[in-house]
Amino acid sequence: MDLTADIQERLQHKPILLMTHLVLGYPSLETNREVIRQMAANGVDCIELQIPFSEPMADGPVILKANQDALSKGIRVENCFGFVEEIIRDFPQINFLFMTYYNIIFRYGEEAFIKRAKEIGIRGFIVPDLPPEEGESYLRLSKQYNTSPVMFFTPTSTEERMREVEKLGTGFIYCVARKGVTGKKTEMDGSLTLNLNRYRKATDLPIAVGFGISTREDVAMLEGKADMAIIGTATIRLVDEKGPAAVGPFIAGLSGS
Repeated sequence: MDLTADIQERLQHKPILLMTHLVLGYPSLETNREVIRQMAANGVDCIELQIPFSEPMADGPVILKANQDALSKGIRVENCFGFVEEIIRDFPQINFLFMTYYNIIFRYGEEAFIKRAKEIGIRGFIVPDLPPEEGESYLRLSKQYNTSPVMFFTPTSTEERMREVEKLGTGFIYCVARKGVTGKKTEMDGSLTLNLNRYRKATDLPIAVGFGISTREDVAMLEGKADMAIIGTATIRLVDEKGPAAVGPFIAGLSGS
């Protein structure tokens, strides 16, 4: 079952899905393992695993620091592949995606990276700094290896741009809730509702909404307007403050279970 079909199947049983995010190697791979176990046990549907990069331009201060700390401790792409191969084997019920920046893929070799990711069970890729006009070979290879190159809609995307971008991606569309970087609180107001309506009209793919989603109220507001809520900075901050054991109750609370 491809990623889009899997998401649509899950939506038959839930009003909205959850996708979470973590930075590989922050604060350690062992902590990553426990956090993923907590997420899986509490109903998370997709997890984006960020391969650390020195200049994560779409990320706010919490995720930026996590990237820098993971790199300073010696995490490398090869460590990420080895760890993720084990994790996917241990948690087959989760759709795992790699999130990273294009330099990582380019330096590794596009086809080698995508082929290996497919072989270990990665379902798709989230690459926020690669404009589709410059990603022809990445998009072609992703589809060749039956993995989903996730495209972005943003508040500044025109209707024409969204129509162009929508044709290039598969899996789902990552819909940015507001301007700026990750982590800042998103106001659940009329402008967001207007953008969600624009996003929905522009694609038949499932839409996932991220940037500043952090509470049960946020997730509940998205029900009926989006297919998946993306929680990133809030989880990393929680692990920093209270440890990985706090993740399970937090995730359960987001879904109202």
